[in-house]
Amino acid sequence: MHFDDLPVLPTTPGVYIFRGKTGTPIYIGKANNLRSRVGQHFKAGGKSGRFTREALELEFISAKNEVEALVLEANLIKQHRPYYNVLLKDDKHYPFLKLTHEKFPMLVITRRVIKDGASYYGPYPDASAVRRVKHLIDTMFPLRKNSGLPMQKKPRPCLNYHMGRCLGPCVDRADPAEYARVVDDVKALLEGRAAGVVAQLKVDMKEAAVKQDFEQAGRLRDRLQAVEKLFGTEQAALQTSSEDLDFLGYAQAGEFAMVQLFRMRGGRVVGRDKRFLTGADESEGGEILGAFVQDYYAQATHVPPLILLPAEYADAPLWTQVLSERSGRKVEMRLPKRGDKTELTEMAQRNAQTGLESELALLERRGDHPGLDALREVLALPERPWRIEGYDNSNLFGTNIVSGMVVFEGGRARKSEHRRFKVKGLDHPDDYLAMRQTIVRRFSGSLSDKLPLPDLILIDGGRGQVNAALDALKEVGVNVPLVGLAKREETLILPGRYGAQFWLTGGSEVGVGRELLLPKTHPALRVLIGVRDEVHHYAVTYHRKLRGQDMLKSVFDDLPGIGEKRQFALMEHFSSLEDLGAASLDDIARIPGMNARAAQSVKDFLATRLATRLAAQEAAR
Repeated sequence: MHFDDLPVLPTTPGVYIFRGKTGTPIYIGKANNLRSRVGQHFKAGGKSGRFTREALELEFISAKNEVEALVLEANLIKQHRPYYNVLLKDDKHYPFLKLTHEKFPMLVITRRVIKDGASYYGPYPDASAVRRVKHLIDTMFPLRKNSGLPMQKKPRPCLNYHMGRCLGPCVDRADPAEYARVVDDVKALLEGRAAGVVAQLKVDMKEAAVKQDFEQAGRLRDRLQAVEKLFGTEQAALQTSSEDLDFLGYAQAGEFAMVQLFRMRGGRVVGRDKRFLTGADESEGGEILGAFVQDYYAQATHVPPLILLPAEYADAPLWTQVLSERSGRKVEMRLPKRGDKTELTEMAQRNAQTGLESELALLERRGDHPGLDALREVLALPERPWRIEGYDNSNLFGTNIVSGMVVFEGGRARKSEHRRFKVKGLDHPDDYLAMRQTIVRRFSGSLSDKLPLPDLILIDGGRGQVNAALDALKEVGVNVPLVGLAKREETLILPGRYGAQFWLTGGSEVGVGRELLLPKTHPALRVLIGVRDEVHHYAVTYHRKLRGQDMLKSVFDDLPGIGEKRQFALMEHFSSLEDLGAASLDDIARIPGMNARAAQSVKDFLATRLATRLAAQEAAR
């Protein structure tokens, strides 16, 4: 779609909808000035550039003000789930707890919030969480449980009544005042106000004991202990004051993101909610937070006076207005700048990061590694790279030169298919020749018949190693997508004219095209680092096994201050004498076991060795 194809847009607030080939919304946004905001998308690159090119139609809906546009945008995104919007991974209605609107209310689980006078609490993150809370309430408080909606009279009391877990309103044995107090306690707990419940339970227990109603006092004691166990003083370290607030944190890894919300009531954390989101690549923190806020606070039934955000969110003032109007009191949504409230958002940020890592690890364990789809997109591959082979060389400055090959499928190592190679005909370090020989042997020897072709080859190294591997693939007539991973900055080394058409047609142009630096948390980079670390460890382990006593005859044997442990440490970090020589003094000193003095000895030794080699070459001429 071109800018000239746009309809004449007003300068008023509203919602705009980009539609694709089938008329399906691919991106939905809101604006205070529709004409200005939509025009910005056509000037921007990245994600905006992609959906504006893909869109065939733009539709807009005018709104009375930006607040109305905000609510409309949230509803439309939830309804259509456009591809280019940041979305919650699970498309579902979250469960709530509902206290029915009756003389003797009943606590039930529901996924629909309607205006029927009932009290709703939630949303909860999943069904198991809401069932646990309901089971706790049912155990602690004698609300009716199985007398129907609306309540139906029963001819005789049920087992819950005899166990002291129900006051028996369905058999006319409940005191309405006592039942109302129980309902108030349940409401207080569900709203996170445990202190008042604890205090009242203590008073009621003492009164029952004074009246020598020890059975009732015992029930109240058990209820008090259960409440204190869940809402006691274990979280004193998180207390900042007695105020009620929510605080949020988020983390991002490529297209995936996690937002976590903590509920603090009376100065104590009483609950947490979290969402796993997709489509977050190229999104700022504010956009990620916005996707969560739209989903959660559009449904939330109890909103505290203060909501703390971990990043700037442009729509925070609008949501402040929306939530204040809905709650009938002032609600503030803001980013804390200093003090103890920043510690709360930092805690939420840490939890979001660990939660995201856990979700990604779970996907990996299921063989649904999120990095595989990310790799396909980053490298413009024709298909998802299910099978990846990684290659690395290992030697101790020219001795026992070996190569390793590892196989990953679905993001997990297939150790039974790993292979090791002794590089032949080399008596000096040459990573390029070693890599070329290994690739040729893999795809032209007996292994070519035993193992299937991979969907992607990873080379542990930079431009030289990648070019050597590309030469080898061309020599054996194999066309497999290939990428290098340079260690120091975790830089992706991409072949010339890389892309889906290049791979599909067996592009003949060999050579490194460009380098790509991804965020450390990007799922595609996580996959490649996992393969690289596996093949590096595999090759080094094989090299150690082979060299045995030969290791002790290394080039450093006569160098003061460099013993066997330091030799091992240097070999772990540098695969050749050239790599070591190119490293700075500080880089060498930072290696475990090394120090500035030892590093200087290494640099002096290498300088002498280089001078000797140059003199020999000059004499040979």
